[in-house]
Amino acid sequence: MMHQANGLRGAVSSKAYDMNRVEEVNTYPVGSPFPRVIAVTSGKGGVGKTSIVANLAIAFRRLGKRVLILDGNLGLANIDIIFGLNPVHNIEHVISGEKDLAEVIVEGPEEISIIPAGSGVHELVHLTNGQKLHLLNEFDTLNEDFDVLLIDTGAGISSNVIYFNIAAQERIVVATSEPSSITDTYTLIKVIFTQHGTRSFKVLVNMVNNAEEGKSVFENLSNVSGNFLKDISLEYIGFISKDDKFQKAVKQRRTVSQLYPKSESSKGFFDLAQRLLNDSMNRSSDGNIKFFWRKLVRRH
Repeated sequence: MMHQANGLRGAVSSKAYDMNRVEEVNTYPVGSPFPRVIAVTSGKGGVGKTSIVANLAIAFRRLGKRVLILDGNLGLANIDIIFGLNPVHNIEHVISGEKDLAEVIVEGPEEISIIPAGSGVHELVHLTNGQKLHLLNEFDTLNEDFDVLLIDTGAGISSNVIYFNIAAQERIVVATSEPSSITDTYTLIKVIFTQHGTRSFKVLVNMVNNAEEGKSVFENLSNVSGNFLKDISLEYIGFISKDDKFQKAVKQRRTVSQLYPKSESSKGFFDLAQRLLNDSMNRSSDGNIKFFWRKLVRRH
């Protein structure tokens, strides 16, 4: 990954992006080499969001895609725990100018690349303009190296969660059958929609017994959203089965796709990855990493 470093550490390039410019209209054609940027999010914790990111990343890799994970749950480093990693550096060192982005990227299982979260980074809103510009330049170096950028956001409606979601090209909202999960998922969607105008959400239901239960959870969420949020688009992209092997893998700091590739939940992740890739021709073209980060920092 070292070839990506452009010697930007400590100073902003004279060609850095102008934060005062009107945001450009992206003209990248569908099917271009720019990575697809997908945020995976949830209204509450405990719904298996980080495990979903990790297993989905493995499924994408097995389908031949180059995957980068951004641990957007700043301060908690959940992806590190799932993959059993102990990185020395993280995105905090990039923000401070101590390291280039390429120097903090670590390799996880099956050659998945990961940008670790920083324990001292809590709100991106507190970044200076110089730090934002530096990050823009750093992320620009990654566009041609990956096919998919998966963002593991935090849970809830903090500013970081909201901004990662509105900056990403696509949003997968994870819910379970628990009433509190459905309520908190609706709240998250409502905040993103009413305050920022984002209308499109993909819904994935986790830890359910069968297809009927997954569809029922989605229909409950869809009915509530349809009654109060006009012109919103919720797309049901499936469910992940409740699987005891899933929890066994988490306890071993591994993913179910690694330890139990033939389990029902592993098959669910593979099917989900295929479904998302098959839908790629219908997606909008603002998927490159630079465009994602530009939208993210401009929101602040």
